[in-house]
Amino acid sequence: MKRNLLTTIAVLFVLFIQAQIVTVIDNVTLEPVVNATLTSAKPAPNIKLWAVLTDGNGKADITAMSGSDSLYVRHPAYGLQGFSMKSVADDKYVVRLLHREILMNEVVFSANKSEEKKSDVPYSIEVISSKDVAFGNPQNTGDALLNTGQVFVQRSQMGGSSPVIRGFEASRVLMVVDGVRMNNAIYRAGHLQDCITVDQNMLERTEVIFGPSSTMYGSDALGGTIHYYSKRPMLGTDSSLNVKSNAMVRYSSANNEMTGHLDLNFGGEKWASLTSITRSDFGDLRMGANANPAYGNYDWCREYVVYENGKDSVYQNSDPLIQKFSGYTQLDVTQKLLFKPNDNVSHLFNFQYSTSSDVPRYDRLQQRSGGNLRFAEWYYGPQNRLLASYTLTLNKPSNLYDRATVIGAFQKIDQDRITRRRNNVNRLRQEEDVNVISLNADFAKEIGKNELRYGAEVTHNIVASSATNTDITTNLVTDAATRYADGGSTMSTGAIYISHSIELSEKFILSDGIRLTYTNLVCNFEDTTFYPFPFKQAKQTNIVPSGNVGFVYKACEKFSMNVLVSTGFRAPNVDDMSKVFESTQGTLIVANPNVKPEMVVGGEIGFDLALAPSAHWTVTGFYSRMLNAMVVQPFQLDGQDSVMYDGVMSQVVAMQNANAAYITGISTAFNADFGDHFSFRSTVTATYGRYEDTENDTIIPLDHIPPTFGQTGLVYHTKGFEAEVYTRYNGWKYLSDYSPSGEDNASQATPYGTPAWATLNFRASYQIGKYVGASFACENILDQNYRHFASGISSPGRNFVVALRLHY
Repeated sequence: MKRNLLTTIAVLFVLFIQAQIVTVIDNVTLEPVVNATLTSAKPAPNIKLWAVLTDGNGKADITAMSGSDSLYVRHPAYGLQGFSMKSVADDKYVVRLLHREILMNEVVFSANKSEEKKSDVPYSIEVISSKDVAFGNPQNTGDALLNTGQVFVQRSQMGGSSPVIRGFEASRVLMVVDGVRMNNAIYRAGHLQDCITVDQNMLERTEVIFGPSSTMYGSDALGGTIHYYSKRPMLGTDSSLNVKSNAMVRYSSANNEMTGHLDLNFGGEKWASLTSITRSDFGDLRMGANANPAYGNYDWCREYVVYENGKDSVYQNSDPLIQKFSGYTQLDVTQKLLFKPNDNVSHLFNFQYSTSSDVPRYDRLQQRSGGNLRFAEWYYGPQNRLLASYTLTLNKPSNLYDRATVIGAFQKIDQDRITRRRNNVNRLRQEEDVNVISLNADFAKEIGKNELRYGAEVTHNIVASSATNTDITTNLVTDAATRYADGGSTMSTGAIYISHSIELSEKFILSDGIRLTYTNLVCNFEDTTFYPFPFKQAKQTNIVPSGNVGFVYKACEKFSMNVLVSTGFRAPNVDDMSKVFESTQGTLIVANPNVKPEMVVGGEIGFDLALAPSAHWTVTGFYSRMLNAMVVQPFQLDGQDSVMYDGVMSQVVAMQNANAAYITGISTAFNADFGDHFSFRSTVTATYGRYEDTENDTIIPLDHIPPTFGQTGLVYHTKGFEAEVYTRYNGWKYLSDYSPSGEDNASQATPYGTPAWATLNFRASYQIGKYVGASFACENILDQNYRHFASGISSPGRNFVVALRLHY
């Protein structure tokens, strides 16, 4: 009887007290915010609070907090924001998260492969959220990095983007996607285009770690690490099916870009599927018309070559601002499957595929010899990247870990180069196929105040290189010189690491770590007909340690500083040890089996000053000392310092270890929020680098060092609307500061170097309704004619962008 009475009272109580549901949305896009944490009090260290998470529709039950006066919402993309319960009730229990430049309690994941407050790690880290990508409307991932104003991006052709971080580029910058290394055995030290094979429309967030970060990530992380986190499938609630879809179409006038994107999410209680497809069609790029009159229109496209009627014909370009044969198409497909049987275990299957049409190498198609266009054909064959990975996540604490992540992955990369000299019937096709198998195991454990992260990584690269010459008049196919060792190459690595952090006090946080990496590289040269190397096989084994130690000191709420000393390394890969390639006309890079790993010891000190509660100024000074720096220097092949290559007498150079080099610089940023509607942001980075040629007792400019660059913008945002006026700028890069290696592409500059430039730009987005949003932008409003340092193609002229987004 007593039990029945209690049951009746409980049922009446539940009926009387209706569950209080809130919906958390983005104030500009009006889209639901998923996985936001809601508490009734401001989070504080070592204090346990009742918290709930928003579901796939941005909803959460806050009945247990209904008696509180305040509601706090925390999310990685929005930081910590507080609201009064009265204001939440007045807005019909809709919580609108504002766009802020100053994010309280912003979290990062990449520094130690686990969630941490950004203010607690000694590394400088820039975060690019999915809403940043949507607002910026980048045509590719390189543009998304450029939009930060803190990453320099070089381009040899429109279908390319090579990020530069603190004076390091290409194989000296590590790229990671969903915990898997993208850098493979043929990543070169010159300029790359691989980052554009990551679909920016599918990125949940991107984190850029500035400075050496080999302790957590291994080889290549000298200048920094770019970690791409793609969107995850979303589960449903209870037994209901969670169906989500996003669609986008965009047009850009500068290159007649047409992009379409669609993604679909189906989520049950324990399983979910996320499917995405993006298709882009880029036409020939138009450069700006207004050049600096003191330097002339050095980069106009005045002529181009067309093969017709059995011969190469040179045509005058009717509009020299149109960079002929720079367009291409790209297709990106993603499929993810998530199975989560309970809160302690999840299984994620991740499939990504990116392919393209032939991508013209615009800079080579405009290269001249004796005043005439040199090439009739020069393009990358369809660039293909395939990733298939499985991720096991364990969240049930044990004696060994609190959280464990194991990732097994397979990657297949195809990169082909097709070239033909003008008035030459032989088309050279060089094909590179790379297969990569990798296994990562990462563990996190808290022991008292100590946070431990440890793990292991194993990778194995298999490289196959082949080449043929095809007579375009007879279709006769003959063997040709391969780019890499024709007998195949392998590169294997194995590593273990441990990192640690401890909050010694409320003001002082110490971080440290160490890693040991083993590398094995083998290149087999079977046919030495084309290049009489004095060896048939080149191989080497290296064991390289790396580590870091740093601290964060929070003197008060208005001032903090971070100090970090870290090491990075880059082990020679197949490209370093076995490549034969013409970097510039008259310069031939050849294989050097004696090149050794290069090391970097980096240090930085940063200051964060709160000039007001909503205004922060940060300054970071950095210095990197390179030991055994790998640089391209004069070399001899079979006792000769010059050889005939492709009909041109060329100087022989090779990747070699210089005694030492250094890079130093400073970066600063100012961010402020003025009330709820205006924000201001500005960044500037300056870098200087030299290497020491002890043999000739000279100091020589280091390659890849960008000029001073930055970005400044004023943002207005209100309910359903956001707009920004901003300027992007680069300083001078004089020829005297160019590296003699040829990697800085002095031939693509004016007789004085790369001139300084600045552009004025505007962009805006408007949410038309619950499901539809529109974007508009006018980039390079003044139609400036300019080119990024070391780039082989001019940047877009005045560019109108219109995009339409649908969300359901």
